[in-house]
Amino acid sequence: MIPSGSGQKIIKSLILLGLVLLFGTMGYMILEDWQLLDALYMTVITITTVGYGEIRTLHEHGRLFSIVLIFSGVGIMAYTIGMVAQTMVELQIRSILGRRKLGLKIKSIKNHYIICGYGRIGEIVSQELKLNQIPLLVIEKNPDIKEELEANDIPYIIDDATDEDILIEAGIERAKGLVSLATSDADNLFITMTARGLNPDLFILVRADEKSTHKKLLRAGANRVVLPYLIGGHKMAQTITKPAMTDFLEFTTNNKDMDLKMEELFVEEKSKLNGLTLIDSKIRQKMNVIIVAISKKNGEMAFNPSSQTRIETGDTLIALGRPNDLDQLASILTDK
Repeated sequence: MIPSGSGQKIIKSLILLGLVLLFGTMGYMILEDWQLLDALYMTVITITTVGYGEIRTLHEHGRLFSIVLIFSGVGIMAYTIGMVAQTMVELQIRSILGRRKLGLKIKSIKNHYIICGYGRIGEIVSQELKLNQIPLLVIEKNPDIKEELEANDIPYIIDDATDEDILIEAGIERAKGLVSLATSDADNLFITMTARGLNPDLFILVRADEKSTHKKLLRAGANRVVLPYLIGGHKMAQTITKPAMTDFLEFTTNNKDMDLKMEELFVEEKSKLNGLTLIDSKIRQKMNVIIVAISKKNGEMAFNPSSQTRIETGDTLIALGRPNDLDQLASILTDK
């Protein structure tokens, strides 16, 4: 991308150069009664000082005109060439500095998510993580996507995510999780196996296109496997059979303008609510938040928990309420 200041200067210099060419061509056509091509050719070899000589014998007024053209055109020609050269040097320097800055950013990033594949799903996942201020890094083979990633200020590596060295370069040993979104189930399987071997504690979320691949990916080390087509089909069917429920879930999870959200909130050990039952916590009374479900640290899910359900360290509360109320509850659960 050409810097805006340099770009404007280049445009101005090209306009001036065009005016000089027009001035010279029209001058020779009028003063010497030359044809368009001859007049243009004479103008070009004059302002570029190539020294080919006069293509036809010039009269006295034609030679005087050539002197004026040389003094006015040569300077503009030199200025234009200088601006183009300066811009190319600036672009090269920016590219070198940009790669160095990106390299330092990649080396310093930690507790991040590695997104393998920046297609339609990868773009949505990256946007959501960035919106929630979760650090991420994208690995994508297509070099054409580089400008978009730079525009969105997303660190990236243009290479093949199935390469173990590339995953190491992406900081997989320092990463919190990996999302494998390759278009091939075989590639996703290979990425999963490689990532699990490099980081046994890594959370791995994988996309799959075939149901038969689901169990293979789990055995290979994936924590979760998502089948987009299956999810899409179920959602479309529910939109027909249960439209009100579908609209409600859509509004509470994806509508950013709605004053009602569904969030998952983690219970830390230092929380004041740790060990209390739901009724004793007074979450509903004080913060007007509904606890829809509790995901226990052992993996069990308690839907519509009773008032006697106890809040414990490591639990995740699935809560429904207004954003400010949810923020207040999150603060209490983490004791910030």
